Amino acid sequence: MRGNGSRPGGAIPRAAPDLGVADGEPTLLTGWGRTAPTLASLHRPADAEQVAELLAQPGARGLVARGLGRSYGDAAQNAGGRVLSLLDVRGVRGFDPKSGLIAVGAGFSIGDLARLVLPHGWFPPVLPGTSHVTVGGAIAADVHGKNHHREGSFCHHVRAFELVSPGGEQRTVTPEGTPEVFAATAGGMGLTGVVVEATLQLVAVETDRVRVDTERARNLDDVMERMERGDEDYRYSVAWIDCLARGSALGRSVLMRGDHATRAELSGGERSGAALGFSPPRVLSAPPGVPSGLLSTPALRAFNEVYFRRSPRREQGRLEALHSYFHPLDIVGDWNRLYGPRGLLQYQLVVPFGAEDALRQVVERLAGERAPAFLAVLKRFGDGRGMLSFPIPGWTLTMDLPAGRTELAPFLDGLDELVAGAGGRLYLAKDSRLRPELLEAMYPELGRWREVQAGLDPEGVLCSDLGRRLGLGGGSRR
Repeated sequence: MRGNGSRPGGAIPRAAPDLGVADGEPTLLTGWGRTAPTLASLHRPADAEQVAELLAQPGARGLVARGLGRSYGDAAQNAGGRVLSLLDVRGVRGFDPKSGLIAVGAGFSIGDLARLVLPHGWFPPVLPGTSHVTVGGAIAADVHGKNHHREGSFCHHVRAFELVSPGGEQRTVTPEGTPEVFAATAGGMGLTGVVVEATLQLVAVETDRVRVDTERARNLDDVMERMERGDEDYRYSVAWIDCLARGSALGRSVLMRGDHATRAELSGGERSGAALGFSPPRVLSAPPGVPSGLLSTPALRAFNEVYFRRSPRREQGRLEALHSYFHPLDIVGDWNRLYGPRGLLQYQLVVPFGAEDALRQVVERLAGERAPAFLAVLKRFGDGRGMLSFPIPGWTLTMDLPAGRTELAPFLDGLDELVAGAGGRLYLAKDSRLRPELLEAMYPELGRWREVQAGLDPEGVLCSDLGRRLGLGGGSRR
């Protein structure tokens, strides 16, 4: 049941031979941002036993697991070492259509999960910005969606997972029975072991539609006030932010909130012919060789103006297809190419409630620099789940920025310090350039995580480019 996007993002396209577990294919890998490529030996274990075999013989530079390659930075790369692609570890181990509990292999994607369970009246509990994320990757990054303010991140809905540790030991990890290991692995970026299977609690739904209310907000203060006042009435909430608008229109926004539509909310014809299905179309493909500068500041300013003006001032009850609301970019294959050969950085921050002035300063700096921030979105978070999970109760802002601009690095360094000083943090699954000295300030449970991680991996087998860069795991194999 491999769907669209099954090739790991950032890998050089090539025919993949059938490899033995001990064999590896030299492969140049990047994250979805297509920056900082590194060469690794790519292995494709077929099951948990082969994962254990590779972990027992990790090689001099260690190893890390990889899913569909949608981490934007270097979290699923391991320069000079081994990378385990888990895309073949993807069977359905068990599914109870009455309770909504399902056990699947770690290589199963969120999109394939939705296609499997939606006809039975169930849906994944948390959807990140793309359906092309594996279950194992969703645990390693503890991904979040538009419903975090009410229902938390992905690992809040994980009832158990099977973890293969360095040395080849496999253990069942649960929030109740092994809380330290669970909390270290949830958001632990794959550095506590390799997740090979997970049991998830799904969400009951009646239709394949979302009921959406849309409204325009004149500036950042206006949209934050609307979200504070009304988000609890909605399961899903996200605001598109214009990060190029200035003055009284600073941070003008389009707020889109909704919930799963019930059968009663469909028209008679829709009810009689409705089929619960999740089949996002892929009708476009970004061409190779897109030049740098296509998404320039003037082009984005024009796009933002059109998008804001064409959005309804206030519209209630519009029914949208699931894929249209959750994953609008999935209809474009390899859309990351639109940023040109230098790639992109996705910068995602969170600041706690009460630090709204820091968020306002970030948007002011973006507008003042006229940084071409594309696809900027604002959401509200609830409580976090793991020791290194990104969410904290507060405001999260995400933006895509073209890489390669000479002034970008010092500009983002300044944002890092502003965020850290406000008690906030950056999302490690998106990061490709954070300075390691800021990590402890951003993640106060880092010391505790290191203790648990060292107990699980005393020989430093689990390594990634992200881990080496930030001093996470890896031991003597750095």
